[in-house]
Amino acid sequence: MAYAAFRSIGAYVPQKVLTNNDLAEMVDTSDEWIYKRTGIKERRIAAKEEKTSDMGTKAAELAIERSGVPREDIDLVVCGTISPDYFNMPATATIISNNLGLNSPMAFDMSAACTGFIYSLSIAKAFVESGMKKNVLVVGAEKLSAITDFTDRGTCILFGDGAGAAVISATENKEEAIIDIHTAADGAYADLLMTPNGGSGSQHDALESEAAGCYMQMKGNETFKIAVRTLTKDVKEILAHNNIESDSIKHFVPHQANLRIIKAVGDALKMKKEQVVLTVEKYGNTSGASIPMAINDIYEKGELKAGELMLLDAFGGGLTWGSALVPFSPLKK
Repeated sequence: MAYAAFRSIGAYVPQKVLTNNDLAEMVDTSDEWIYKRTGIKERRIAAKEEKTSDMGTKAAELAIERSGVPREDIDLVVCGTISPDYFNMPATATIISNNLGLNSPMAFDMSAACTGFIYSLSIAKAFVESGMKKNVLVVGAEKLSAITDFTDRGTCILFGDGAGAAVISATENKEEAIIDIHTAADGAYADLLMTPNGGSGSQHDALESEAAGCYMQMKGNETFKIAVRTLTKDVKEILAHNNIESDSIKHFVPHQANLRIIKAVGDALKMKKEQVVLTVEKYGNTSGASIPMAINDIYEKGELKAGELMLLDAFGGGLTWGSALVPFSPLKK
């Protein structure tokens, strides 16, 4: 039987840093106000000419290089993003594949907001374990600055740009395999976090006068409450379902949305400080790129070793949520 193994990680962040003090010159806010409510100090902003696919390509290059998997053997590319290069088509994954010079693999985008990487990971696992594909490139890439209203204090303080990528490959060794992934959604809460205009639900001839509706809009307090409750329940369930205790988790890698959400969920799971991976202070919320960027952070610090177990969890617009139990199983030791 084929199992799916998490072989490698890579990430890319733009050069430009946007600090809380910078934002205080744009909207009515302050470094203290932002940090107290979110845990964010700064975020990265892509250059005007830098596209989501450009960032995703750079992260993917690194992930492939580190994986030990020949480039020509990549047979599926999945990109989790809510800020694609183009509205609807072509998929950003197809552009990334072309940029990388891959051998015409299947490629498509996954729209699940901040849960995009976990959703994409579940697809990679299914394709590999079914025997349909052997080596899947999973990318989470976002240019959220392109869909952020920098006059809206409620959202512009939160979001940043960046990309992360991983290679998921077939293995016969069950010890290397992704253990489990839970994913779910509830469209009843769709209006809590959304971009209202631009799709078939809005009149395209009115877009010019309603351009603000193409930016992200969020009901922050309601989203916060549901996120904490839902994520706590979900991660407890995946641990119980697999008979794994929280102290067996080497790295708890939550979506980096808000430090208060991360702390609330971590406390509910009785996670120790050294188990929790935090990058929200320096990158802010990068949606589908958040989790792979955080994994890459501990990898490049030398803190992620072969065989160590990661617990991933995320919650995003849709509403969507998910969690995953993933051992790090590199081919290159």
